[in-house]
Amino acid sequence: MTTHPDQRYLDGLLSNDTRLVQEIYERFAGKIRRFITQHQGSDEDAADIFQEAIMDLYHQARHKELRLTCPFEPFFLLICKRKWLNELKKRGRQPVTKKLDDLYDVGEDVFAAAEKVVQEEAQAGMFLEQFARLGEKCREILGRYLAGEAQEQIAQAMGVTYGYLRKKKSECMATLLSYVQKQQTRL
Repeated sequence: MTTHPDQRYLDGLLSNDTRLVQEIYERFAGKIRRFITQHQGSDEDAADIFQEAIMDLYHQARHKELRLTCPFEPFFLLICKRKWLNELKKRGRQPVTKKLDDLYDVGEDVFAAAEKVVQEEAQAGMFLEQFARLGEKCREILGRYLAGEAQEQIAQAMGVTYGYLRKKKSECMATLLSYVQKQQTRL
C-alpha cells in the first residue's frame, strides 16, 4: 500500500513541527469536542481524549513506524471516537473493549474501519453531487423527506396535494437513482 499524503501530520508530530501540530488542533479539535459533548462528555473530556489520541499516534509513529495509507481525518476521528466509547464503558463499569496493553496498538481493524469511512464519505459526496443535479422542486421535496418531515406536512408547506407530492417524490427518487447508477458505472 502506498503512503497517503496526510502522512505529513504524523511526520509533523514526530518532528514537533508547531505549524502542523497547530493545524491538527485547528482542523480536528472542534469535531472531537462536538462528538464527545453530544455523547455524555464535557469539554475537558474532549480535550483529554484528543490529547490521548495525539499521544497514541505519536507513539505508533515513533515506535511502530505507523504509515498512513488513508486520509488522516477519518483515521484520527475513529481513534478518538473509540477512545471515548471505551471511556464511557469504563465509567459505566462495563467491560472495556480494549485492554490497557492495547492502547498503543492501533490494529488492522482500525485501518479497515478508516478505509470504510473514507469509502462512505466518497459515496456520500457522489450522492450529494447527483442530488445537486436535480431540479429545485425535487431537491426541496427530497431534502425535506430525508430530513424526516412527514409527507402531509411537506405537501401542505409546498401548497400541493398529498397525491401530487407522492407522485413527484417518486419521480424525483427515480431520477436521482438513475443519476447515481450512471455515475457508479463510470467509476
